[in-house]
Amino acid sequence: MSRTIDWDGDAVVIVDQCALPTTYRTLRLATIDELVDAIKRLAVRGAPALGAAGALGVAMSARLHLGTADTTEVTGTTRATDAVGADAERLANARPTAVNLRWGVERALAALPRGAEAVTAAALAMLTEDERINKQASRNAADLVLRHCSRRPLRLLTHCNTGRLAAVDWGTALGVVRQLHAAGQVEYVLADETRPLLQGSRLTAWELEQEAVPYRLLPDSAAAAAMSMGMVDCVVVGADRVAANGDVANKIGTYALAVAAARHHIPFFVVAPQSTVDLSLPDGSHIVLEQRPAEEVTHVDGRRVAPEGARVFNPAFDVTPAELVTAVVTERGVLQVTS
Repeated sequence: MSRTIDWDGDAVVIVDQCALPTTYRTLRLATIDELVDAIKRLAVRGAPALGAAGALGVAMSARLHLGTADTTEVTGTTRATDAVGADAERLANARPTAVNLRWGVERALAALPRGAEAVTAAALAMLTEDERINKQASRNAADLVLRHCSRRPLRLLTHCNTGRLAAVDWGTALGVVRQLHAAGQVEYVLADETRPLLQGSRLTAWELEQEAVPYRLLPDSAAAAAMSMGMVDCVVVGADRVAANGDVANKIGTYALAVAAARHHIPFFVVAPQSTVDLSLPDGSHIVLEQRPAEEVTHVDGRRVAPEGARVFNPAFDVTPAELVTAVVTERGVLQVTS
């Protein structure tokens, strides 16, 4: 499967990210219930991939409720269009922090008055667009990294998973790594394991293995020590939402990385598609941060690793203030640069 998420004509097909790295398998999601469940349990995840999932879900719903006849105009408020709207809202609310999910849903939904085929065409166009956008964003960011970091080859540190698994294809922050590695500019990548669901060790390390990029896996809590020992030239991460002032919501642990990078005068880059920028929110305090189930912390592979009754604080994301971010980079260029 060349894409992380795709359409087979009747259903959404994804790479099951819950099964990696031990098993590579695909899932065929033929109902909205199946797609919502896959989003919630992180079988499909990553801001760009979620945008695609939202759009394809609306296409699936439109085809179910409106049929696939060549409808040029759907007028009035009908039971069918209301049903599509309800499905769209369920999809958009499946994960509250990643703005791309709602963006993808709303972009596909805008085509609904022209019928189900128009919605499907809009969703498929987003799949094609995703690789182009992410490649451009990663090229922009790679150029910026090279301008900010004089050492060659580079030692890069990243967090969570921002590669092709987090997008339709190519990736964002890990796309930058791919660009730099292809140019012979990477000595190694330090990949945070990314507790509690280990997207770094399960997914990023798997992708780096696939690409033959030299890497070392490290506990999240070791990243600051690596910086203090001179092992890191820059930090490159993705984003799930960027507020108007440049505050960045990303996987939990990103804020701690940014604080440590600032302490050690290490550039901290955020790479994301423009669709991740939410100008409706003035700053990061307005971003809703998803809270995940306690079992993700109290259990590992179904085995309890905490006492019965242990109370848990398990946010999926945190907010990094804009002043700690060297630059936010999208396919349109650099949105923000701090000194």
